[in-house]
Amino acid sequence: MSLNKPYTDVPGTTIFDADQSRKGYHLNQFCMSLMKAENRDRFRADERAYLDEWPMTEDQKQAVLARDLNRCLSLGGNIYFLAKLGATDGRSFQFMAASMTGMSQEEYAAMMLAGGRGIEGNRHTGEKQ
Repeated sequence: MSLNKPYTDVPGTTIFDADQSRKGYHLNQFCMSLMKAENRDRFRADERAYLDEWPMTEDQKQAVLARDLNRCLSLGGNIYFLAKLGATDGRSFQFMAASMTGMSQEEYAAMMLAGGRGIEGNRHTGEKQ
């Protein structure tokens, strides 16, 4: 039984809590397996076959194959574990973060250097805008 979660109404935000951790356990373990070179090689050789070795949901597998990081997060992925997937693809964390916002790396970097995303539209849905 989940506790009351007042933080669930922040637009565009997925909080990695105990429920998300349970939901994404095998997805995150798959990502951690990519720390070993032999596993990265096996994954690159046949992504689907390697994913099928893990008891992940089909939605999780499809999100990984599509490199849909936002979907991975919604399915229990933790960004620090998902970074292993990005590294396997030769992608920087900045590239991954930019892809999650729909921005180019350059646009994302400029936004962050300018102080990050503005608060407008990013408050709790119940707060006055």
